Amino acid sequence: QVKLTESGGGSEQVGGSLRLSCAVSGSTISNYCMAWFRQAPGKERQGVATISSGGTYTDYADSVKGRFTISRDNDKDTLYLQMASLKPEDTAMYYCAAEPCGPSGIRGLSYDFTYWGQGTQVTVSS
Repeated sequence: QVKLTESGGGSEQVGGSLRLSCAVSGSTISNYCMAWFRQAPGKERQGVATISSGGTYTDYADSVKGRFTISRDNDKDTLYLQMASLKPEDTAMYYCAAEPCGPSGIRGLSYDFTYWGQGTQVTVSS
């Protein structure tokens, strides 16, 4: 069974940076398409960034393009989200998600991923 464990969340001021990590256990991460989602209180879950199984292809929500970078280290079975120029509207619980897929596969930001982590809270204050 695949287990996803997020870390790296916290409180940051506007304009600051944070790096989220998602450690994958129970399987080899290279067999999975991965993504980051977020959900703020009272709002629907939003796809933030997605990355192909090999790390070649990425896609981002318009609201984070140019500020967030998704990456993965398949040797370490870890997914990352580097967040910069943080804004108050980035405040949310952030979740990583995984979906079995083939080489170079990628899933879109609205895809219903099978495996999910428990989330890590990001709070941005002015």
